[in-house]
Amino acid sequence: MKQMSVPIRIIKKVVGTFDDNRSLVPRLIVGFIFLSEGIQKYLFPELVGTGRFEKIGFSDPAFWAYFAGTFEIICGSLVLLGLFTRVASIPLFIIMMTAFVTTKWPILINSGFWTMAHEYRTDFAMTLLLIYLFIYGAGKWSFDSKIYHSFRT
Repeated sequence: MKQMSVPIRIIKKVVGTFDDNRSLVPRLIVGFIFLSEGIQKYLFPELVGTGRFEKIGFSDPAFWAYFAGTFEIICGSLVLLGLFTRVASIPLFIIMMTAFVTTKWPILINSGFWTMAHEYRTDFAMTLLLIYLFIYGAGKWSFDSKIYHSFRT
């Protein structure tokens, strides 16, 4: 049996996915939400972009708002397409953890668990969906699946 080269094995690990439809809905949810949130950081900077990052207490809020917004647009688009879904989920997960630490943790400390749980519900769902996509991949209807199958022997 012929052994695959190291780059091919890495590519197959990155784009490998289950050959069914289970990831389609989570991918659409995650992709559309991050894509729209990233675009809104550019369209409404005072509300969800620079102004929001300044309110939270970031130094250089314009840089961080556009930095996060750019990653949300790029990675959200990749997730929608199912292209390098596992890789794209990592920066989005980091964004979600940063959002928790900067916005939800203070609510937990100042207002208690139930107030934080209410405020965190969407972020929590998005974080779990990102973990799901990282574990299971993009699914059958994705570019990852097409790439994976092109390397099948």
